[in-house]
Amino acid sequence: MMSNPYFWLPSLQCCYRSSRRLVVLLTSLLTLISLLASTGSLTAHAATVPSQSIVPGGSWTDSSGNSIQAHGTGLIKVGSTYYWFGENRASNNSAFVAISCYSSTDLVNWTFRNNVLAVQSSDDLGPNRVVERPKVIYNASTSTYVMYLHIDNSSYGEAKVGVATSSTVDGSYTYRGSYNPNGNQSRDMTVFEDTNGSAYLIYATSNNTALNIDRLSSDYLSDAGSVYTFSSRLEAPGMFKANGRYYLITSSPTGWAPNPNTYVSATSLSGPWTSAASLAPNSPNTYDSQDAFILPVIGSSTTTYIRQLIVLHSHCMVHGPLREGP
Repeated sequence: MMSNPYFWLPSLQCCYRSSRRLVVLLTSLLTLISLLASTGSLTAHAATVPSQSIVPGGSWTDSSGNSIQAHGTGLIKVGSTYYWFGENRASNNSAFVAISCYSSTDLVNWTFRNNVLAVQSSDDLGPNRVVERPKVIYNASTSTYVMYLHIDNSSYGEAKVGVATSSTVDGSYTYRGSYNPNGNQSRDMTVFEDTNGSAYLIYATSNNTALNIDRLSSDYLSDAGSVYTFSSRLEAPGMFKANGRYYLITSSPTGWAPNPNTYVSATSLSGPWTSAASLAPNSPNTYDSQDAFILPVIGSSTTTYIRQLIVLHSHCMVHGPLREGP
């Protein structure tokens, strides 16, 4: 057992599912109703005020009172501000409309910044396309924000990664195209930036019968080779590093039905990795969720790892220590 357990906090994210998905909105900002005196009478007036808590099961709205549209979550911190990227499903849509961006300094109250990637007339970002799981990392050597996405057709037959870039975190991103990493399929995916500045693409491949960790090029724009392959049926990867150890969280590919999420760990991305252990032993299906992204929040005395979830049914409170060592 680890001397410093890492606890999972309530989810920041839920994901839309069209005819195959369920709409589950986690957490909410509180809207207070105040009575204001006007010409001798009281008039009801709705005011959106900063919230100090995240309330599971509510509708999470932005500073303008609109539902946050950032499904399939990716986050990055720039200075003292967090930026939340995700799929815009405002039209109850399954096909691509936009990748939206929100900002916050407290991870509770969010302001809409921009639709950083919008639908185009054709090709990868055209109508009826699948554009999912946006993740943004910053390349310090090129001063460029690099976004990776799952790019596909409506039958999920293409299985590619897409790349977009911007000189500002919340500006309009330029789409650079898509590819199959090392010639492989890529469906559920994430990116991970190590403490030395190296970046990695982690993706389900071979019809979800394997999961690859690939190193990205120095500019983060292309695949630079394989690091490790898990020969298991895995999807929904999420990775973080704590005390020199890497942790990888995944679930099994069972469609939209929840299953037990597990984690493995290693001191090197090339292994050896520990055997899989349950992420939430007290919940057989990990509170009906799977991983979308893991955000390290560095405090004054400790670091908390917030796991953003795709919720397949309802509850989303995951906590418990992670096992260390092979």
